[in-house]
Amino acid sequence: METALYNDELIQRIERALDGMRPYLAADGGNVRVLDVTDNKTVRLELMGSCGSCPMSAMTFKGGLEEAILKAVPEIQKVEAVNITPVF
Repeated sequence: METALYNDELIQRIERALDGMRPYLAADGGNVRVLDVTDNKTVRLELMGSCGSCPMSAMTFKGGLEEAILKAVPEIQKVEAVNITPVF
């Protein structure tokens, strides 16, 4: 079982990885928030502002946010966004 301290340290590392992406999100009126890290090492994110409704949010998530987290925090197994705009 993971300790709260370990989970806090993971979240801090995830936040640092996201901080590198936040200026780009902010330039388009958006941001991202870490909701939680599950026991199976899945990070759940919420895209905020214009990122929550942008038709490019899936590409931003996959090519930017997910990649940055997985590279900076290799213990993470999966990254999910709870509100990605579906691409039709």
